[in-house]
Amino acid sequence: MSVSLPFERRESVGVQVGPVVIGGGAPIVVQSMTNTDTADAAATAEQVEALARAGSEVVRITVDTPASAAAVGEIRSRLDDVGCGVPLIGDFHYNGHRLLSDHPDCAKALAKYRINPGNVGFGKKRDVQFATMVSFAMDYDKPVRIGVNWGSLDGNLLTRMMDENARSADPLDAHLVTREALVVSALSSAEAAEQQGLARDRIVLSCKVSGVQDLIAVYAELARRSDHALHLGLTEAGMGSKGIVASTAGMGILLQQGIGDTIRVSLTPEPGGDRTREVIVAQELLQTMGLRSFTPLVTACPGCGRTTSTFFQELANSIQSHLRDSMPVWRESFDGVEDMSVAVMGCVVNGPGESKHANIGISLPGTGESPAAPVFVDGKKTVTLRGDNIAAEFRQIVDEYVASHYARRA
Repeated sequence: MSVSLPFERRESVGVQVGPVVIGGGAPIVVQSMTNTDTADAAATAEQVEALARAGSEVVRITVDTPASAAAVGEIRSRLDDVGCGVPLIGDFHYNGHRLLSDHPDCAKALAKYRINPGNVGFGKKRDVQFATMVSFAMDYDKPVRIGVNWGSLDGNLLTRMMDENARSADPLDAHLVTREALVVSALSSAEAAEQQGLARDRIVLSCKVSGVQDLIAVYAELARRSDHALHLGLTEAGMGSKGIVASTAGMGILLQQGIGDTIRVSLTPEPGGDRTREVIVAQELLQTMGLRSFTPLVTACPGCGRTTSTFFQELANSIQSHLRDSMPVWRESFDGVEDMSVAVMGCVVNGPGESKHANIGISLPGTGESPAAPVFVDGKKTVTLRGDNIAAEFRQIVDEYVASHYARRA
């Protein structure tokens, strides 16, 4: 089900990252990041593969020690051995110039380098070490993300801008100066890299903040003043619903304005939680906005006093899990199945109508209603399910619809 967008995406320069293109009109790319010790090659490769299987199109790994840098080549080899070609991004801070120099296998295995201009070096060493990392990127033909973060903003730049602001006739609020410093740091660093010889189509920019309004303001200004590909993300977004709401609120507004070429939802994992959760949230953000399609989504009613039974909740959860679990196989066999819409409704008030809007829908009996569940396929009632086997029968109807309505790839 294609959606006509009421806006145009901002034009940006496309950046090739392995087989993936960021910007240049390409589909918005989903990113994620591991939280394993990169020096543990087996554990890191396992998590990268899980993130890629969940739908992450590039995965960032921390490269902060000689041991982690030495493990990158093995991580890449382990992934290649299992047929996982997802590009790896090296996240460098403080000592990236040295690690790239001492570990050429790491420099080669990574598909992109992330450079933070706020901590690539300090004082006189900053420019030299930044230039060294850019040189490695050019030598190995790797793109870079110049990733500014307001938690590690270039202190010298911020102090200078604050001093200039204090001397002005009409000084701005210090918070606004900080926002501007983020933008200036990203743009001036990109300009320095280009002057050194790094091509514009090898640079992605980001300015990470943890406040929604700051994110919107900073990226709107960055987009106004640059045509570089932009990576969106709310840093330190938080845990659970807070992190999800904050990330989707900020990025959703920017995406609606056509701003953003790649995104990451930076969720704090709950104890024992699944790292792939951030990938699913990013996909669902893009899909619910009509920007991309990844897997069929289930429309389900929230429940009320007319639906005191939890059966429809259990069925909705069962169907959503079935769709997501089936997608790796379906993706290889059928075209367009990711656009399929499914509705699982709990009573007769909105159930039949919502079911008719979906490709496949079921309207379950609410409290006091006849124990019958009509099924609608492409707007027409096809069968009424009854008894204890409704869930399995409905899953079979979904599977048969996929097989009959989506062209099998040759």
